[in-house]
Amino acid sequence: MPRMSKHIMRWALAAAMVVGSGRGVIADEPVYDVVVYGGTSAAIAAAVQARAMGKTVLIVSPDKHLGGLSSGGLGWTDSGNKAVVGGISRDFYHRIWKKYQDPQAWRWQKPEEYKKGGGTPDVDGDRPTFWNFEPHVAEAVFEDFVADNNITVDRNGWLDRERGVLKAGPRIVSIKTLAGLVHRGSMFIDATYEGDLMAAAGVSYTVGRESQTQYGEELAGVQVGKLHHKHHFGAVKTPISAYVKPDDPSSGLLPRISPYPPGEFGSADRRVQAYCYRMCLTNVPGNRIPFPKPDGYDPAQYQLLVRIYAAGWRETFEKFDPLPNSKTDTNNHGPFSTDNIGYNYEYPDASYERRREILREHETYQKGLMYFIANDPQVPQDVRKEMSTWGLPKDEFVENDNWSRQIYVREARRMIGTLVMTEHELLKKRETPEPVGMGSYAIDSHNCQRYVTPEGYVQNEGDLGTSTKGPYQIAYGALVPKREQCENLLVPVCASSTHVAYGSIRMEPVFMILGQSAATAAAMALDANIAVQDVPYPALRERLLKDGQVLEYTKPNKR
Repeated sequence: MPRMSKHIMRWALAAAMVVGSGRGVIADEPVYDVVVYGGTSAAIAAAVQARAMGKTVLIVSPDKHLGGLSSGGLGWTDSGNKAVVGGISRDFYHRIWKKYQDPQAWRWQKPEEYKKGGGTPDVDGDRPTFWNFEPHVAEAVFEDFVADNNITVDRNGWLDRERGVLKAGPRIVSIKTLAGLVHRGSMFIDATYEGDLMAAAGVSYTVGRESQTQYGEELAGVQVGKLHHKHHFGAVKTPISAYVKPDDPSSGLLPRISPYPPGEFGSADRRVQAYCYRMCLTNVPGNRIPFPKPDGYDPAQYQLLVRIYAAGWRETFEKFDPLPNSKTDTNNHGPFSTDNIGYNYEYPDASYERRREILREHETYQKGLMYFIANDPQVPQDVRKEMSTWGLPKDEFVENDNWSRQIYVREARRMIGTLVMTEHELLKKRETPEPVGMGSYAIDSHNCQRYVTPEGYVQNEGDLGTSTKGPYQIAYGALVPKREQCENLLVPVCASSTHVAYGSIRMEPVFMILGQSAATAAAMALDANIAVQDVPYPALRERLLKDGQVLEYTKPNKR
């Protein structure tokens, strides 16, 4: 039976007062040292670290399958500078390497063929790593973490967001799932992509983009005219009319173009960068399922793409990044691709049912896009012929019709915590206090809207791709809510940061890093019987370094 701290005894007495009020029975439930809500890679890392520090831990996962996006199709890791990936995060990629040392892991391709085809080579060292992997291999590693550390998991455990968080003052006592299970804990970690526990606990957060003036960020707010990547209509040789009949506004807009003005440059808005499914595809005939025609398929939804092809654009296959066994991590690329721009604005705060509707729309759009490219005669024959050689792997996501279970929630809620990370910290214009991990990937936001220019052409807006000019530190304060709001919660995924800063922080290796650091702080707060805001940084830093976290980076000298 997990032990009960002095804090929990006090909170449990308060909780007992509400038994019978519809919140669920709690009297006989165990009290865990750390309760982690979420099934993401960060959730697993947090639970592993809590166990390493001798704590009882429970993962309450809305998902049946663990690993979030890392086991949901994002196998081409957005790692940035791999030297700053340490601790449990690095151990994950080492365990991936170990899986691929088994010859039986290479069913559809030889290892040497994979490397010749563009696969990222191993990173040498005492613990070699492998950074590109198939979804089922990643899931197996996460399950190994759970089994090796004897971690209890409540799968399909959806938080009751309306009445499921019981607090005594500024501390969470327990959380309740929609199934009626009540889980009590001393410390809580919200490791979801959406920040549902954080929000339900009354912690401040934001959704969308800040203005340039709010934090003095150059990249903040609406970025009309800034075209950082090739995911815009400036990448097409000729402008594309936004109207059904070219250059005739009276004919109406083509599908998937917003009728609203984009907003003033640098202004704040509630728009959220686009989501998509990171598709695992294959061109091996013995393992390939042709792209299915989804229910609700409408070829009219892809008429913008027809015009793009007619203008000579031919980059459809540039983000078919290779994974082992002749598979891909296929991501958005170009002005009209898998990103479903503008259809996710409600998602962060939406009810579960509304989120399911949004996800169904995204799935229909993206499956329809692939079917359209592979089959519709409006698509140039060379593109159609090549796309027809690709399909869904028979041996991935077998219980979900071979389609990814996890949409790419690139951004949802972001906590407004003790410290807000901004572009100033990422670009090293301002010192980061009390670092608990590092990031290094570019400041990367996908498009937030597709609009009509004053000339009547279609254009995308919101895409950012700005280098951080080397690794940067992430502050402990970005994981910690304001004291008056909650004293026993840490938030490593929906961390306290601006839209601009989150564009880099939001990478899977970083989530695992921050998950480990959050659990370390939670364990130390529990041991000292203090709030998470009072964890002494020198002691926290010492423990993080002991456990392999990287908190500083010095560029190696060239010889």
